[in-house]
Amino acid sequence: MEIRKIEGIDPENRKAVEEAFAQISPRPIACCNWPDDYPYAPQVRFRMFHTGKLLMLRFDVEENYTAARVDRDNGQVWTDSCVEFFISPGNDSGYYNFETTCIGHMLLGYQHSRADANRARQEIIDRVKRTTSLPFGEPFEEREGDNHWSVMLAIPPQALFCHRIDDWSGLEARINLYKCGDNLSHPHFLSWRPIQTEKPDFHRPEFFERILFEK
Repeated sequence: MEIRKIEGIDPENRKAVEEAFAQISPRPIACCNWPDDYPYAPQVRFRMFHTGKLLMLRFDVEENYTAARVDRDNGQVWTDSCVEFFISPGNDSGYYNFETTCIGHMLLGYQHSRADANRARQEIIDRVKRTTSLPFGEPFEEREGDNHWSVMLAIPPQALFCHRIDDWSGLEARINLYKCGDNLSHPHFLSWRPIQTEKPDFHRPEFFERILFEK
């Protein structure tokens, strides 16, 4: 898959960002890899493009159970209503995990396995602009209903803090994207590309999809 390049987009210009995303076809995050244990599957779609200096990523979620209890970055964000983007640049065996709750709290790390996770410093996380349709950073207990929310990330290549990458243009990488909510009343574990493991495990780069960022 090739990630389209759209130059000249200011992430602070909401209208320009929305118009750019409107040019991108949404892709579903719909692989329910463990249906016997976790049958619940909210509707999730993502869109992605880059400007060279920023990777623009948007998630749109429709679900019946939404919670945001985590109140800080690098917390246990996966226990809340959470969307995730994992990327392995070039031929690296390691990967970055951008995990973001519905209110914008983010965990960012780099690792080759769960055992050697290297969490990003706060100043690196702060370089990732996060825009949420729900009130940003305001925790709440689980809400049941016809819940719709979105999260948009503007990720500079410098957020890949264990590499020296100054531009997304021409970069080859492998990725997968996820939706989860481990501590919701209806926990779920969805992926963009299928994962063939016995139990839920997103930290499996062997199931990432190869992509190319347009030059």
